[in-house]
Amino acid sequence: MKSAHTIVDKIVLFLASGAGIGFVVPFAPGTFGSLPGVALAYALSPLPVGGRIFFAILLALAAIPICDRAEKLLGIKDDGRISADEWMLYPIAFLAVPIETLPLWTMFIFFAVVRIVDIVKPFPCRQLQSVKGGLGIVIDDAAANLYSLAINFAIFKFVFAS
Repeated sequence: MKSAHTIVDKIVLFLASGAGIGFVVPFAPGTFGSLPGVALAYALSPLPVGGRIFFAILLALAAIPICDRAEKLLGIKDDGRISADEWMLYPIAFLAVPIETLPLWTMFIFFAVVRIVDIVKPFPCRQLQSVKGGLGIVIDDAAANLYSLAINFAIFKFVFAS
């Protein structure tokens, strides 16, 4: 790892690693690094769908330079300690799911869906990983979270809204 010389670099690594989770949890960093995203999804859930979409796009766009700089600082392509792509894009999986109206335990189901889809990486998610830099780190997770949104919405509609 190249040393983070500036305060900006330290902030980037803090954000990129999910508040440092990527550095302290050596196993399953993507799963544990997604946890800040759960809080973020709940924080955005009271907003109307348009507001959630706006913030989801804003967060995804912000994740690109954060992941890009973190990758350069760490010196490893798509380093596992980088989880900004997981937690900053996590709210995409809930754009049309009113999680604030559901019991908290349902988040375990939705969280599992997001993690499984991210691990399986259905087409074209895996292929998108070949894109270089921060965009490559983020774009596959954006696509995976769109799949997760479809699955989570179906679960909500057919299991919890009936």
